[in-house]
Amino acid sequence: MTEHAQPRVFERRSNLVAGEAQPSQASGLPAYAAIDLGTNNCRLLIARPSGDSFRVVDSFSRIIRLGEGIVSSGRISEAAIERAVGALSVCRDKMDARSAHRRRTIATEACRAADNSDEFLSRIREKTGIELEIIDRETESTLASIGCTPLLDERARGVILFDIGGGSTEVVKLMRPDGEPDAPPVKGPWISLPVGVVTLAEHFGGIDVTRESYAAMVGEVARHLAPFAAAHGDDIDGMHLLGTSGTVTTVAGLHLGLVRYDRRRVDGLWMNNQDITAAVERLMSMTYRQRADNACIGTERADLVLAGCAILDAIRDAFPVSRLRVADRGLREGMLVEMMREDGYIPAA
Repeated sequence: MTEHAQPRVFERRSNLVAGEAQPSQASGLPAYAAIDLGTNNCRLLIARPSGDSFRVVDSFSRIIRLGEGIVSSGRISEAAIERAVGALSVCRDKMDARSAHRRRTIATEACRAADNSDEFLSRIREKTGIELEIIDRETESTLASIGCTPLLDERARGVILFDIGGGSTEVVKLMRPDGEPDAPPVKGPWISLPVGVVTLAEHFGGIDVTRESYAAMVGEVARHLAPFAAAHGDDIDGMHLLGTSGTVTTVAGLHLGLVRYDRRRVDGLWMNNQDITAAVERLMSMTYRQRADNACIGTERADLVLAGCAILDAIRDAFPVSRLRVADRGLREGMLVEMMREDGYIPAA
């Protein structure tokens, strides 16, 4: 990466989700916490049960680029470890302040890939007291499915759910059982692609993206996705795409013309193919500085967003349906639902 691509610590204290209101700690219901430490982001969500769902009481997000350079070095760098320690220390303090004793803290592709992941986990434990669990790709796809299922169109037969990460991309087919249009969707075949926004941008470049380099990124993703699409892409009538990632929410924010990111307007937004193509074309026409100055992108995503769009376009090409629903939710929500189901606060699916 050039000097322009050096990571800048960035925090997003996102708007509340799953009910929005903040209940009092005196409600008597326990607080649950979920941390998702990904290749690019560290995210925290703290919530309390509410009816058959939950209400968020606190959240935190910081871009730390944990996986920066792993493809070439095979290791999580010292600088990335320090950024992770800083972000997770904030998460620890928030969990303690909210008395969130029921916790799940996961790490994904960067830790799966790094040669020094054991050393990293030990450092995190020593510095923050947080015990990270490195989950496998199947668990990651399952948690994303649980977290995003509420956004499935009630009239749809199913969805192609995708989660574009920093180091990998999960694609899952969720289908309602035949003859049961009101039944909850069932997780079907899935794949974890070994490409994400960080790995793709590091390989092809993310600052000065030409039409040719963009096409090369789409082709690289398509190469990994093709066998899965050939096996599972011929029965998609009555289905839609459901996307969760910073890429998809950024495209949605750009489409809406937001002067600042607003989760309430983005989560659940429907976009058709023309909307998506227009937003991607607008991104392609921007310089790196214009992307960095855009309120829905910023310096922290300016060198990654076109790599994410290439992944999105490869998925759209493989599964040519007419609509995409945008999800500003995913693994953390899936972890919260799982824990609350285990404790009897949320009914089983």
